[in-house]
Formats: sequence, C-alpha cells, structure tokens
Amino acid sequence: MRLGAIAFCAAALMLVADAAFAQQETVKTLLAHGFAVVGSIPSKIGVGVFLQNKEKLYLCFASETPTSATVATTYCKPVE
Repeated sequence: MRLGAIAFCAAALMLVADAAFAQQETVKTLLAHGFAVVGSIPSKIGVGVFLQNKEKLYLCFASETPTSATVATTYCKPVE
C-alpha cells in the first residue's frame, strides 16, 4: 500500500510541475528551449508571437508601455 501512495504522489507532483512549467513560459524561455519565431499577429493586448519547436506550437503575447524598460511577455499558451 505504501508503494502505491508514493507512486500516486509522484504522479501528482509531475502534473503540478508540468502545469507550473506551462504557466511560466515566456518568449525568452521558449527561445532558450530551441523554439523559433514562425509568425506574428497584431492584437489589442500586444503583439502575438508564434513559436515552434518540431511539433510544439505556442502563441505568446508581448507588450510594452512608454515607461517600460523592456517588452514583456504577457502570457504564452500551447496551440492544439
């Protein structure tokens, strides 16, 4: 029974880690993981940037303000 509980906890931890990884993706981190910019689109929330690595495709939105020091990633999501 103890082994089953350990396996369950390990599986739950992997799911949480995957979700945390997806939530923390930025244009910079995706580029560091071998993704390439394959397109962009304008939007009201900032420029949309498509990044691809083999079969994985992400859409990230980035924006800036006149007072911001950098262009920052608003969020990234995988495209299914």
